Amino acid sequence: ERNQADVSEAKSGRTDLIFLIRFRHCCLLRNQRCILAYLYDRLLRIRALRWEYGSVLPNTIQFHMSAEEVEWFNRYKKSLATYMRSVGGEEGLDLTQDIKPPKSLYIEVRCLRDYGEFEIDDGTTVLLKKNSQHFLPRWKCEQLIRQGVLEHILS
Repeated sequence: ERNQADVSEAKSGRTDLIFLIRFRHCCLLRNQRCILAYLYDRLLRIRALRWEYGSVLPNTIQFHMSAEEVEWFNRYKKSLATYMRSVGGEEGLDLTQDIKPPKSLYIEVRCLRDYGEFEIDDGTTVLLKKNSQHFLPRWKCEQLIRQGVLEHILS
């Protein structure tokens, strides 16, 4: 506002204010670039959260997000889900599985908390109770490992 007032005075003949006006304008542009860089970095971090935690964010993380960021996360989640359904045939392709290339198809896991029944593709159901250990397909367990339900037991 002060810069606008000085611009009006400079138009009326006060040329000594031109340097001050330019300085303020450069400061405003710099602040704008910093804010845009900060917001872009936050969006990149929110996008990474989708890949790390899945489609549902923990409340502790969601608490620190603005309403617009939550809305952006939901739109990104829907866009990614639409893309994954469109690739890979009838069932689609889950790109969030196997973020790191697997060394084996089955892994040994320990249940960190009670989860209930967990169904594997062959129709077998496994009861995931706290401190129980299971030998399960890696691709079925990765999401639960990221959520903190299961822990990969390394030999």
